[in-house]
Amino acid sequence: MSAAMSPPSRIPRLGWAIAFAAAAAVLALGWSHLKSIRRPALPPLPVLAATPDFAFTSQAGAPVTRAGLAGKVWIADFIFTRCPGPCPVMTERMSELQRALSNAGDGVRLVSVTVDPEFDKPGVLAKYGERYGADPARWLFLTGEPAAVEKFITKGMLLPLAKNGEGAPIHSQKFVVVDAAGNIRAYRDLNDPELLPKLLQDIDALQRESGS
Repeated sequence: MSAAMSPPSRIPRLGWAIAFAAAAAVLALGWSHLKSIRRPALPPLPVLAATPDFAFTSQAGAPVTRAGLAGKVWIADFIFTRCPGPCPVMTERMSELQRALSNAGDGVRLVSVTVDPEFDKPGVLAKYGERYGADPARWLFLTGEPAAVEKFITKGMLLPLAKNGEGAPIHSQKFVVVDAAGNIRAYRDLNDPELLPKLLQDIDALQRESGS
């Protein structure tokens, strides 16, 4: 093959940066378009349960409570930083959702709660979030007392939590959609190929419902 026909050995770093910026812009544009178009009215999401009161600590070491999230639509998931399984994928989906919400205003929060709170202290969660470009103003990583975290997940968010034979957490791969009044309105599965569009649609519907 001639030199003129040989493919380049690597894409310049600037090319990757441009591609990433373009992808983020497309996601943000999609959210803006979703907010502006008129769609056929969909049945409202059912109220499945009320989220419980909680008092956890963010990756910044700040207290976070149910009352502190009042008035915000939030999407919650459950992960741990040492997870060898689905957690990196779940966190990447949340990262994509954060990019899509770049023009969504202040009425939406992303909330990742660790299921390994004995290890995942605020500093550990902060470094983990930084790897995925988490904006602390939008995306909270929460930890707390192990018993309180377990009760919050199993009794409050109505999701399973257990440990395998080696003591590693076994947890749900669902994303929980919570409205501005603190009610659980939907569960969305990690493996749903339409996960992000559905979450964006849920967020839009709940913001319209609350008038935010």
